[in-house]
Amino acid sequence: MNLIEYPDSDMMMIDLANKIAGELTNCLFEHDRASLAVPGGSTPGPMFDALSGADLDWSRVDVFLTDERQVPADHARSNERLLRERLLRSRAAVAEFQRFVPQSDADWPEIHARATSHLPISVLLLGMGADMHTASLFPGSPDLPAALAGDAPPLMAVKASGDLEDRITLTGPALQNAMSTHVLIKGEDKREALDRALHLHPSEAPISLVLGQASVHWAP
Repeated sequence: MNLIEYPDSDMMMIDLANKIAGELTNCLFEHDRASLAVPGGSTPGPMFDALSGADLDWSRVDVFLTDERQVPADHARSNERLLRERLLRSRAAVAEFQRFVPQSDADWPEIHARATSHLPISVLLLGMGADMHTASLFPGSPDLPAALAGDAPPLMAVKASGDLEDRITLTGPALQNAMSTHVLIKGEDKREALDRALHLHPSEAPISLVLGQASVHWAP
């Protein structure tokens, strides 16, 4: 793991945006297209703002979410809605967004085929919860063993706790095989969780699945 500590969040967001833009540019030198997988939530919003103006050939970049709630794209809790407001604008407005939310079970074969065509992920950005979950891979979830299995499909539907919406998530193999991986976290609680995760199996700390090859960006 490459841990990068920043004195403040603003510097972290700008530096990470520059790093991701550089990696996408380098990928496009060698390949016709590049893929960028990113999380939802409010934390990466400022980084998305900075990255959206990066000077690269966004028309050759496929963007998709690491996980999404099974809600309409314009729903208040939709990660896609946030992504369109913060990343898919300015220069990045011409990027190709890939939506992997099925309308019915009959959509799964097409979604799996389309997701597989964008693997391995060129640049992967993940967040992490204080419970050490990442994407929608949650410790204690009955769906977690199947999502971590070596033969798991690239995407799975997983049940949410309580009365929250069910989710679609990238699975362990898709996350672990990314060409470049970044983890973005803020606050002392996340730093403590990261330290714990380093010594735990992915079944207890799903984020540990990628820490061996990840650059982790942390600010207080």
